[in-house]
Amino acid sequence: MNIDLASISSALLAMSGWEIVAALLGVAYVVLAAKESLWAWVFGFFSTIIYTIIFWEGALFSSSLLNFYYMVMAVYGYYSWRNGSEDKMLQIKTYPISKNLKFIGVGIVISILLGYLSTTYTDAKLAYMDAFVMVFSIIATWLLTQKVLENWIYWLVIDSVATVLYFKTGYLATVILFSIYIILAIYAYGTWKKEFNASKLSHKNDV
Repeated sequence: MNIDLASISSALLAMSGWEIVAALLGVAYVVLAAKESLWAWVFGFFSTIIYTIIFWEGALFSSSLLNFYYMVMAVYGYYSWRNGSEDKMLQIKTYPISKNLKFIGVGIVISILLGYLSTTYTDAKLAYMDAFVMVFSIIATWLLTQKVLENWIYWLVIDSVATVLYFKTGYLATVILFSIYIILAIYAYGTWKKEFNASKLSHKNDV
């Protein structure tokens, strides 16, 4: 598929009302998550309901199941961030490189396994790429619910791969959405990093 303004315009015009709503809710979710707002999980919940159906109908089975997982994690993330009280939100933290490497190693192995199974037993499109997006999105979403700073680095890579995946499968409007996600992931990382550093400095001063 070649990239041209005509095909992108056609894709945008062909977007269903539900896809437009899901896309807008998805953007709001990431923006609110960057701002550490509990409302992020509310917007994310409704966005993923729609995408679960859209991707299932488009034979992107891993992406459909992934969005169902997002629905569950939206509920968990809401209560995790509350940390038992809306007045005392969960604080941003980081994981050491060694722990992140373990996540990456396990994620790659599972992605290859799921890609093989999807290719062998289903008619899924671009199974290995789809599986990669699914597996690492599961990991990154869990890291987001725990407010681990590095989750945004995971999302930067995931959204980049997802952009290629949806371009190759004809979801040009969603390509635009994920291109926006890439920019928002960079913004969110910078915002969280600033907040994390400020929190560390404040803690040192208190000591």
